[in-house]
Amino acid sequence: MGHGGDVIAELTTDHREVDDLFERFEDAPPGSEDRRRIADALTIELVRHSVAEEEYLYPAVREHLEEGDALADKELADHARVEQLLDDLQHRDATDKDFDRLMVKLRTEVRAHVEDEENHLFAQLRTGVHPYVLEELGNKIRQAKKSAPTRPHPGAPTKPPANKLLAPGVGLVDRVRDYVTGRGQ
Repeated sequence: MGHGGDVIAELTTDHREVDDLFERFEDAPPGSEDRRRIADALTIELVRHSVAEEEYLYPAVREHLEEGDALADKELADHARVEQLLDDLQHRDATDKDFDRLMVKLRTEVRAHVEDEENHLFAQLRTGVHPYVLEELGNKIRQAKKSAPTRPHPGAPTKPPANKLLAPGVGLVDRVRDYVTGRGQ
């Protein structure tokens, strides 16, 4: 969940972990319980990652980058599409005919978002934001992921201050639900 380094290193490592989970999903037999467990692990990772970006990365993008508002708004729109797919997935069994179709859509959305972040946004951050700020953002992202929700909440606020106030409480409720149900174990 926490890897170290500046915000770019932290989030890039998250992206590789998500890639690995998608590969593991593809390798699991269709309709299997393994696919359900991997989908749950993907959901947990993607939600934590997204919430942390929404709490700290995108406000920094707005503050430090030229055209930051437009960049952050585009990233938030990407997150909204992914979160809706995750919400749809959590209500399906691995044997459901729509389960694999939704996973293909999710993978397509996530890959496009990751490619855009890594090839455009991260490059702008690297050249436009002081390394100290990037390091501090990495620390904040790591902390945010520790208390972030683990389940999609499409109607939850995505901008400060509301998201920073609500996410830890929602995250606690999600982790209790995960513990009771064995999800993510």
